[in-house]
Amino acid sequence: MGLSDLIAGGMDATAATELLLNVVWTIVGATLVYFMQAGFAMCEAGFTRAKNTGNILMKNMMDFVLGSLFFFIFGFAIMHGTDWNGIIGIKGFFNPTTLADADGLFNGLPIGVFLIFHTVFCATSATIVSGSMAERTKFLAYLLYSAAISIFIYPVTGHWIWGGGWLAQMGFHDFAGSTAVHMVGGICALVGAKILGPRIGKYDKEGNARAIPGHNLSIAALGVFILWFCWFGFNCGSTTAASTNLGDIAMTTNLAAAAATLATLVVTWIRYGKPDVSMTFNGSLAGLVAITAGCDTVSNYSAIIIGLIAGILVVFSVEFFDKVAKIDDPVGAISVHGVCGFTGSILVGVFSPKYTLKTQVIGVLSTVAYVLVMAIIVFTIIDKTVGLRVTKGEELDGLDIHEHGCSAYADFNFRL
Repeated sequence: MGLSDLIAGGMDATAATELLLNVVWTIVGATLVYFMQAGFAMCEAGFTRAKNTGNILMKNMMDFVLGSLFFFIFGFAIMHGTDWNGIIGIKGFFNPTTLADADGLFNGLPIGVFLIFHTVFCATSATIVSGSMAERTKFLAYLLYSAAISIFIYPVTGHWIWGGGWLAQMGFHDFAGSTAVHMVGGICALVGAKILGPRIGKYDKEGNARAIPGHNLSIAALGVFILWFCWFGFNCGSTTAASTNLGDIAMTTNLAAAAATLATLVVTWIRYGKPDVSMTFNGSLAGLVAITAGCDTVSNYSAIIIGLIAGILVVFSVEFFDKVAKIDDPVGAISVHGVCGFTGSILVGVFSPKYTLKTQVIGVLSTVAYVLVMAIIVFTIIDKTVGLRVTKGEELDGLDIHEHGCSAYADFNFRL
C-alpha cells in the first residue's frame, strides 16, 4: 500500500509519509542485521581450523533457517503475544499476523515489518553459540539447540525486556540487545562449551592452555568489518522509526567500538609484547556489544568510556575462561557477548541519568539465572539423547569430512 492508498483510506498525509519512512528504515535495518550472519560466519571460520570451515558455515546458515521458522511458529507469540503476568506471551502461535490491529499494524508498523525485524534478532542470538562450541559438536545436536533457543530461551527473556513483560514494566533498559540478544547467546555459549568439554590438544597434562590458531585471519577480519558495518542497522534500526536520533545512536555505537579496539590493542601490546591481531578484532566486537544496551541514551564521551571498559575487560575475560575456568571457547564468544553484554547493560545505570543501576542489575541477573537454567536443561537433554560431541577420530579428521562429506578447501594442501 503506497502513500496515495493510505491517504485515500483516510490517513493524514503527514502520518502516512511518516509510516512509510518508518517501514523503509526498519526494513533496511533488518537486512543489515540479517547480513550479520555473514559476518559471524566469516569471523568464526577464520578463527577456527580449515578442516572445520564448512561445518561452521553450515551452522551459521541453519541458525537463521531454523530461527526464522521456529520464531514465526512459536517464538514471536511468546515474545510479543498478549502478556500473561509479565512472564510470557500467550497469543499468536502458528500465525503471528493475528496480533495485528484492524489496520494491520503492530507497535505502529505493519505486522510483517515488525516480525521480520525481530526474526533477524532471534537468529543473531542463536548464532553466537556456534563459535564457542566449534570443532567438536555434532551437527544434529547443534540443530536441536538452535531450535530450542528460538522457542524456549530467547523469546521468554525477550518478552520480559521488549514484549511488555515484568522487566519492561520495572524500567529495565536494553535498547538494542546487549542483554536480550548478546548476553543470552553468551550464556548459552558458556553452558554449551562447558558441557561439551575442550578440544583435543587444548590443554596439556598439567592443564596448561595451548593456543590453537585459526586458519585465516583475513577471513576473520572481514567478518569483524561486516559485523561493525551491520551494527549500525542493529542499533540504529532498533528505533524502528526514521527518527532524528539515528545519528546520535550511530555515533555512540561507533565511538564505543573504536575505543574498545584501541584499548584491546594497547592492553595486548603491553601484556604480550606485541599487539595481538585476533584479540584486537575481538575488542571491536566487545565494544559494539557493550554499547548496544545504552546507545540511545548515553553521551558520546560515556560511549567512549564504555568502549574502553569493554576493550580492557575482554582481554582478561578471555584469559580467565581459557586458563582458569578451563572452558575452551575458540572464538571468545563467551567473553565478547556474555561478559561484555552483561557489563554494558549494567553500565546503562551508571552513565544514563534516565535509568537506575539497581534496575539494570536486577534485569541482568534475572536474565542470567533463567538462561543458565534453561541452557543447562537443553544441552543436558541433547547430550543424553543424541549426544553433543563427535568421536575422537571425527574431531581429529575434521567435521567437514565426517559431518558433511566435503572439504571447504578441496584440492588444497594445508596444515590441519
